[in-house]
Amino acid sequence: MIRRTVLKTTAGMMLAGVMALPAAAADLTMNVGFGAPEESIYGRFGKIFEEKAEEYTNGSIDVKLRCCNQISSEDEAFKAMQLGTVDGFFITANNVSPHWPLMDVTVLPYIFQNKEHLAKVLDGEVGQMMKDKLQADTSVHMLAFGPALYRDFYNSVRPVNTMADMDGLKIRVPKNEVMIATFEAFGANPVPLAWSETPTALQTGTVDGGDNGTSFIRDMKFYEFEPHLVILEHFVSFSPLFASDNFMKKLSDEQREQIMRAAIDAGAEFAQQVAAETEEVRNWLATEGGMARTDPDKTDFVEAAKGVQAQFAEQRGAEFVDLVKMIQAAAE
Repeated sequence: MIRRTVLKTTAGMMLAGVMALPAAAADLTMNVGFGAPEESIYGRFGKIFEEKAEEYTNGSIDVKLRCCNQISSEDEAFKAMQLGTVDGFFITANNVSPHWPLMDVTVLPYIFQNKEHLAKVLDGEVGQMMKDKLQADTSVHMLAFGPALYRDFYNSVRPVNTMADMDGLKIRVPKNEVMIATFEAFGANPVPLAWSETPTALQTGTVDGGDNGTSFIRDMKFYEFEPHLVILEHFVSFSPLFASDNFMKKLSDEQREQIMRAAIDAGAEFAQQVAAETEEVRNWLATEGGMARTDPDKTDFVEAAKGVQAQFAEQRGAEFVDLVKMIQAAAE
């Protein structure tokens, strides 16, 4: 009787122990870094990717987001992924260019003529070709382009309904050759200024206007002295999600497909959020902010930008020219 009781007790303890065991741990951890705070564009994109990656892989991959340059700075992250010391990172497209110059194609004005053209390029053959070539050239994987962020134009002189309305406007631009050439092509007078000088120059009328990300116009309260908001969408920027080849080789074929699908789906979901928020801020600027909004016909602007595209493409060589032509052809 005593022996049976002991056996029952032991079996019960073993069963309880089994039931108390935690769920199986993830097979692999993916540390994904970014330079900005957790609530930034990078952090929000990363959170969606984290949720989808863990869902799609049934928890076999545990994504850990590392903000604020915890594992690398943005400038150094691409090289670190090439060396295999960083699993993944969000990097602003222009900071990828020193490592892969073809990324600079996304900086050109109106290289994406509208949202439909943008989607056709990024989600189609050209976007896949860019991902494949970047991997072949650098070994780093671009998992997703991420949402497009546009710069909106504003000025204190007049509404802009056609490109002719840009004539003679003194426009603050960063000290960037592409941006200077773009506003010259639009008929304006670009004035290169450091950012530290810009708010005062706008308030005092040293310059008539400038361009910034939509939310930034509101955050800096430019609406208080720049009454005209113009939706040009002439420049677009991305913050793609990258992964090292070292990390991707640790995955099974199924896991690799799941991670890539998670990145693409996260990018698409977040792009919808960003687009909705951008329009909300524009509406706020045009109502509570008191700005007069115009949405000009972009035809003349796009044609002028093609000259800028050709000018800078020729400086970069045959591969760059070919990629520009492929992107332009996708709009036809």
